[in-house]
Amino acid sequence: MIVLGLTGSIGMGKSTVAAIFKAEGIPVFDADAAVHRLQGPGGALLVAIEAAFPGSTSRDGVDRTALGQRVLGDSSALAELEAIVHPAVAAEREAFLAANAGAALVVLDIPLLFEKGGERLVDKVAVVSAPADVQQARVLARQGMTPARLQSILARQMPDADKRARADYVIDTAVPIDRTRVQVRGIIAKLA
Repeated sequence: MIVLGLTGSIGMGKSTVAAIFKAEGIPVFDADAAVHRLQGPGGALLVAIEAAFPGSTSRDGVDRTALGQRVLGDSSALAELEAIVHPAVAAEREAFLAANAGAALVVLDIPLLFEKGGERLVDKVAVVSAPADVQQARVLARQGMTPARLQSILARQMPDADKRARADYVIDTAVPIDRTRVQVRGIIAKLA
């Protein structure tokens, strides 16, 4: 089995590319989806998160805004949250890999792959990329997003140019979707 890490900064089109891999029959583990499930209604991490950050959860799951306000800008609080979340996501990732052990190729969709040392978990890395103006337009079109919030997010992410320099494959998403799909199929042809 070849494990392909899929990453890219906010607004680059990583979710779209992950969906293309899935549509092509490649198993995809979505780290963000795992976090949302673990922190959602009835999620396995609610008790631990509430104990560490009182008032940050309800029966609807984690209040992401409230929790974000508690941990953003506070490195020790963020480390405490990561110590709760990361092992649980790692366990889900391992279960995914075991369940798909017979696949020739699997994709680990990990937004902060390089930032959190996740490249050691994969055989190859594909970075989803688009020009900065395209990225900014996509992100600012999201409900509740502001230029200041975008800059705060980008400050915590490795610059796109650095990600592209470290990647085995760069997938351009500033092109029509059919051209992006051709790029994904080319990677699959090389690896699967």
